[in-house]
Amino acid sequence: MDNNSIRYSLIAVLLITLAFSFSGEKQSDFDFYTIEEVGPKQLELIVEASGTIEAISAVEIKSKASGEILYLGAEVGDFIQKGDVLARIDQRTPSNSLSQAQADLDVAKVRLGNADSQLKRGIELHKSKSISDKAFEDIQEQHATAKAQQVRAEVFLENAKIALDDTLVRSPIKGTVIFRPVEMGQVITSPTAAVGGGTLLMAMADLNQVRVRAVVDEIDVGKISLDQEVTLRVSAFRDKKFTGTVSKVEPRGQDVQNVTTFPVLIDIENKENLLLLGMNTEVEIESLNDKASFSVPSGSLRTRKDISFVAALVGVSKEYIKDFLSTRQEDEGFTKFVVIKDTNKGPALTWVKVGSTDFQNVEVLDGLSIGDKVYVLPSEGLVRSQEEFGERLRERARR
Repeated sequence: MDNNSIRYSLIAVLLITLAFSFSGEKQSDFDFYTIEEVGPKQLELIVEASGTIEAISAVEIKSKASGEILYLGAEVGDFIQKGDVLARIDQRTPSNSLSQAQADLDVAKVRLGNADSQLKRGIELHKSKSISDKAFEDIQEQHATAKAQQVRAEVFLENAKIALDDTLVRSPIKGTVIFRPVEMGQVITSPTAAVGGGTLLMAMADLNQVRVRAVVDEIDVGKISLDQEVTLRVSAFRDKKFTGTVSKVEPRGQDVQNVTTFPVLIDIENKENLLLLGMNTEVEIESLNDKASFSVPSGSLRTRKDISFVAALVGVSKEYIKDFLSTRQEDEGFTKFVVIKDTNKGPALTWVKVGSTDFQNVEVLDGLSIGDKVYVLPSEGLVRSQEEFGERLRERARR
């Protein structure tokens, strides 16, 4: 007998055994439940998410001067102090412009000096009626023009100095170079002169504090609050825990395969620079850690939709169930649920008001007392699936 034949024989024996075990059960002997006592319980819930390390603020470095790059003072990964020279651009054109502006200012000063002298003589001549009013007005106009020309020349000189200074690109922040797409000898354009925004020289960021953009399911996002402490792990340091705080929950969700998630931003101190940009992280956010004075297993809670089926499994009559459900409760299915309580007279239905939950147990605010016992049953769908599975096995065994 080959291996396949042996395998098929074993499967057949197993199916037959299961079928007989199910066929031996009576429909009324449903014992897939437990009875649990109401009591205090520590409720703990941790929201798990994933995300990537990113810079809180990255600064793009561009040159206000156009021309050839003659010097680059930093490479990717270098730590730079504020004010350090990152690049030097060809200074010939700005230097020539500065010399021209200085010469123009010198000429303007001479012209203004001559105009001052002419104005003084004109005032004396006008007082003595030696020149006409029109001639005196022309002298005043020439003086004003010379003065304006000097102011214009001073402005041009100042702009030329700024243009020359702009050929030295200095770091605006203290941080680390994270990107440098240019090399020495490359000709760049200024963002003030180019339509496309100019050439990017470098990108810098302060890596002493980084951020994780974690993706959290919409079911859990309501349990997260600002300044909440978060635990993080990265693959590179599996034995080390990092801590951070929630700085923002972005208001716009993202729909991915019919699942809505929200980005949660978490700030992390990174003094040792162990966390690098782009690292994948596993995030754990403790959203609940409270002791409930009254709690029951979550499996004991029922809604109007499925209570009829599961209550009948433990012997509650249909008339009793119908009478119990004749009155609607406020907030059914949200804070109000039905539980099956174990009493001296048998199972009884009662409404309970619930509070916090860790999805294993739920806090009871009203409807039960310490010492009460409740039935914990599987869902209607699970019971029906179990019954259908047993029926299929019985049918297979009869063949």
